Amino acid sequence: MDKSYLHKMARYGLGAFLVVAGIGHLTFARKEFQAQVPDWVPIPKDDTVLYSGFAEIALGSALILAKARQRSAVGKIAAAFFVAVFPGNIAQYQKHRDGFGLDTDTKRLGRLFFQPVLVYWALKSTRRRK
Repeated sequence: MDKSYLHKMARYGLGAFLVVAGIGHLTFARKEFQAQVPDWVPIPKDDTVLYSGFAEIALGSALILAKARQRSAVGKIAAAFFVAVFPGNIAQYQKHRDGFGLDTDTKRLGRLFFQPVLVYWALKSTRRRK
């Protein structure tokens, strides 16, 4: 299988994941996402979830639709987004908040190790080919 095809499918997969997650922020999973908002965020939890949902839909769409010359920048922005929301995952673990089936500290701790995978995925699937 062609490497560029695999990168394209990885980019499309991540983009689709972000769009679906963003829609979840706005609709069916709003309460679940509120469990991840740290207490120190200065705006209401529901507003934070809505804003991050719009951001995820935009990022996911950009990953799918970006022209070749823009993909690397979009990937870096997506990676930065995953880093920026990581404190929410830490807060969920520290505050023992259930959400998305993460109903034990072991599961919440395991979730923390998935965030670097998302960062890598965003960067690798949008890297410029030589």
